[in-house]
Amino acid sequence: MDLTLAKGLAVLEWLVHQQGPARVIDVANAFGLARSNAHRTLQTLVQCGWVQQDPVSSCYRPSLRMFELGALVADATDIRALVRPKLAALARITGETIHLATLDGAEIVYLDKFDSPLPVAAYSRIGGRAPAYCVASGKALLAAAQPDAAALSALFPSPVAHTPNSITDIDDLIAELDRTRKCGYAENREEWRLGVCGLGAPLFDARGVPVVAIGMSIPAIRFTRARSRKFAEQLLACVREASAALGSRGETGALPDVAEPRLNASSTPRPRRHA
Repeated sequence: MDLTLAKGLAVLEWLVHQQGPARVIDVANAFGLARSNAHRTLQTLVQCGWVQQDPVSSCYRPSLRMFELGALVADATDIRALVRPKLAALARITGETIHLATLDGAEIVYLDKFDSPLPVAAYSRIGGRAPAYCVASGKALLAAAQPDAAALSALFPSPVAHTPNSITDIDDLIAELDRTRKCGYAENREEWRLGVCGLGAPLFDARGVPVVAIGMSIPAIRFTRARSRKFAEQLLACVREASAALGSRGETGALPDVAEPRLNASSTPRPRRHA
């Protein structure tokens, strides 16, 4: 490893996270460097165009070159291609239908999927849509976006009850999204289709922005307390790896107890239902 290059990149990243100007002494203290060493590193970054020095205060801050290259990388990034191996791995270990979804207004759109090979399985169609407040991937993305009550009411002015379990009250939806944020994943307890449950968690990019969600569609008969907890653990592990592939350094929190799914008494497992 080139230690000089590694040090320069570490200083540059540190400057970016400061969200404001920094002095030579600040950099020296942060990295345990002599002032002369910190000054030399900063001046090298200035000469290469990555950092700017204020002529009045002599403080340093990242240049717009970071933004320019970051925008180019973002434009060239195929999220679906980066995440697909993670989806495939999750599908293999769970045996359930796995999908990748994005938020489009009040709905989610399925971008990719791996179908379950089991005889009784939940089904999602690439390009298909579902109301965001009824499915786990939608609730996960809504929770990550943190809309207030007014924004939710504008987004869902008249929520439709697609099943007896659908959440149609805005206050109840706010509470559900709060719970989702706290544990890092969302649940769908037969809220979109009877007989189908699900889990979903958001993926974050290098900016910390939720861009897509990974969801699991599971027949209600297999969504027991023990299995739902195991599925949640596997989903969160997948999400951590997938978010890292997108440049995120965030960590998913500890997994709390998973509530017993609210199953409708009349529900029966049905093959190939939309989740």
